[in-house]
Amino acid sequence: MSLDFELARRNMIEQQIRTWEVLDTEVLALLTRVKREAFVPPVYQSLAFADLELPLGQGKKMWQPKLEARVIQEVAVKPGEKVLEVGTGSGYLTALLAARALQVVSIEIDPELSASAQRRLTQHGVNNASLMVGDAARGWKDKGPYDVMVFTASSPLLPESALADLRPGGRLFIVVGEAPVMTAQLVRRDSEGNLRTQALFETCLDPLVNALEPERFVF
Repeated sequence: MSLDFELARRNMIEQQIRTWEVLDTEVLALLTRVKREAFVPPVYQSLAFADLELPLGQGKKMWQPKLEARVIQEVAVKPGEKVLEVGTGSGYLTALLAARALQVVSIEIDPELSASAQRRLTQHGVNNASLMVGDAARGWKDKGPYDVMVFTASSPLLPESALADLRPGGRLFIVVGEAPVMTAQLVRRDSEGNLRTQALFETCLDPLVNALEPERFVF
């Protein structure tokens, strides 16, 4: 018996997304419009709407649906804004960001993942996302500055160098800390250039490749 994707999508939104404080009607409509199952590896399509991370290969994982939705709600991309995504992964979050942004610049350190994400995005008519292969653990000055930055893997420390490319009014999402204690943070830059950090929720993500490490004291 084949999976009813539309029913599964509705159940995901009602049982996972709404219950995780994602109530923005535009975000919920976006989750209905951008087909998550199209970005999931074929072997895991039956789990496309399950409340779990899905393997992408190369040791990478696709976020849980509720995390994707919550981040889209928190960063609140507006028309005309430029977005930096660090860690393209499957390309699904890229597609969600691109649906609202003027342009998304998405950096993936793994060439194979970047290529497969590009194929999926092209197949689904996403033409305002520029995918590049590189190391953006400390930000990506090329194409900057940015209105929104989303890091899809964790970092022990907030990468200060990335903040330099965040425009006034900009928002940066990142999960900071080391397992088992990590906190999702939203950093905002006001019109005068001041930064304010808001702790959103606790979670645990795999670390960025080449993430900024804290100094270790040796006794």
